[in-house]
Amino acid sequence: MSDLQAVLWDMDGTLLDSEKLWDIPLYEYAEKLGGTLSLETRESMVGTNVPTTMRLLFADVGVEPTDADLVDGAAWISRRTEEVFRAGLPWRPGAREALRAVRSSGVPMALVTSTERALTEVALDTIGRDLFDVTVCGDEVDGLNKPLPEPYLKAARLLGVDPVQCVAVEDSPTGVAAAVAAGCTVLVVPCDVEVPAGERRVFRDSLTGVDLDVLKAL
Repeated sequence: MSDLQAVLWDMDGTLLDSEKLWDIPLYEYAEKLGGTLSLETRESMVGTNVPTTMRLLFADVGVEPTDADLVDGAAWISRRTEEVFRAGLPWRPGAREALRAVRSSGVPMALVTSTERALTEVALDTIGRDLFDVTVCGDEVDGLNKPLPEPYLKAARLLGVDPVQCVAVEDSPTGVAAAVAAGCTVLVVPCDVEVPAGERRVFRDSLTGVDLDVLKAL
């Protein structure tokens, strides 16, 4: 890809080691409902949006929720996650340096996350708002969340670039599916869940040493 037009970054599990922080409110809320969140269901939540996560959680503990239960549960988890995020967000290996290396090259960058805007703003206090030209959050894609391509397509539209000429950086099967469906080439750095091999995806153990030349070579 000689003409790399933009780099589109996922957040949770890619830039920040935050999936483990999401564990805290999710397991706590399952206990509040009188159940225990299974590892299998927790892994299926990775990379999804809040409504999907809530439906999976209630089903896993065997509770049939009303619409109000889903809203209340999402609000509780959002408040608790914000507390956890404010206590400190750990970076994934090499992520901070990779972001700054690519940013300094002048290529446009977007953050494309399934996390909702309010929590993303808390995370941006750690990551740095100045690094991104555009941010697209999970509650800003009309329900067309990952694994659908819309989050990445929207980021490309906002940047005025062709998604086929973009590299997305992802960690989860859900996110990778979204980026591939949008036409992006994907640098896959798995975090908590294995990602299957497939078209337009290149695997790497960490973001350590990643810069513009590495991304162009994809």
